Amino acid sequence: MSAGLPDFPWDLLEPSKRRAAAHPDGIVDLSIGTPVDPVPAVVRKALAEASDWPGYPLTAGTAELRQEITAWTARNCAAPAGFGVLPTIGSKELVAWLPSLLGVGPGDTVVIPEVCYPTYEVGVRLAGATVVRADSPPEGVRPALIWINSPGNPTGRVAAEAELRGWIAYARATGAVLVSDECYLTLPWTAQPLSVLSVCDGDLTGLLAVHSLSKRSNLAGYRAGFVAGDPELVGELLAVRKHAGMIVPGPVQAAMIAALADESHVDEQRARYAARRELLSGALRAAGFTIDHSQAGLYLWSTRGEDCWQTVDALAELGVLVAPGAIYGPGGAQHVRVALTATDERVRTAVTRLTAA
Repeated sequence: MSAGLPDFPWDLLEPSKRRAAAHPDGIVDLSIGTPVDPVPAVVRKALAEASDWPGYPLTAGTAELRQEITAWTARNCAAPAGFGVLPTIGSKELVAWLPSLLGVGPGDTVVIPEVCYPTYEVGVRLAGATVVRADSPPEGVRPALIWINSPGNPTGRVAAEAELRGWIAYARATGAVLVSDECYLTLPWTAQPLSVLSVCDGDLTGLLAVHSLSKRSNLAGYRAGFVAGDPELVGELLAVRKHAGMIVPGPVQAAMIAALADESHVDEQRARYAARRELLSGALRAAGFTIDHSQAGLYLWSTRGEDCWQTVDALAELGVLVAPGAIYGPGGAQHVRVALTATDERVRTAVTRLTAA
């Protein structure tokens, strides 16, 4: 494939999806973490009111959007003053293109977690750089870029403050840019995640934090995200993105302002996920699964000590589709990722099938 890219993960799951869809009572799709609940009314209203936007929007975002992102980041990430912000077209495009946007290329090394979102590796390959998988600072490696992810996808693992500080120290000792994917920061369950911006002791140099409104506000369809951190790095990203036409549509910028300014819908959505999490975790354990990590985020990282594809196939026979852990890295070969993103009715159906099996 182009640039030596791996197979698209969800294409690999198609045979299992067809098997699950053949269930007489229909499929329960717990594989992809795509929101199924309504977009908040306050966000839809803002989008509609901004729909008459004939001109080009600013790549940097409107002044109002930059102000709202800055305020949100200061509140939720305990970030020190002086950080830069930049809206992005969701977070996936930023993850995929960030190495290239920062000038990483052949001969460079990028560190990514052992088990992680596949697009980290895709972005490295697109840039022509080399991937090193490591969950702690690797010895003898001088990376150009480091990705960390807390809360983790797919594992739901939350990094401790000492761990984040260790990555910051390692990045600065090696001259690397440290990027923290914090898209699930606002979905804590049994541990409170910290932003890398909160533990940098006021020094933002070489640090970026990536955030998304897809899960927080059900805006996956809007493609709304942002990056915050070292103002010099943010400035570099802005300069390149201007040339490349990587611009968040104007009406979506207006919708982002409304979403970031309102926390009531976030609390309501978190409560929905908490209820689904309780039901699914209980049913999985009753069906013989162990749930590892899963301290925050939208997934239950589950295993019953067998090859993940065997688990996927067994659950597909019940009409329940989950994601095989192997697509997130070799370390996930005996786990499956179970998403909380299904309707209450479908979650109850999954619980019934799991407990009856």
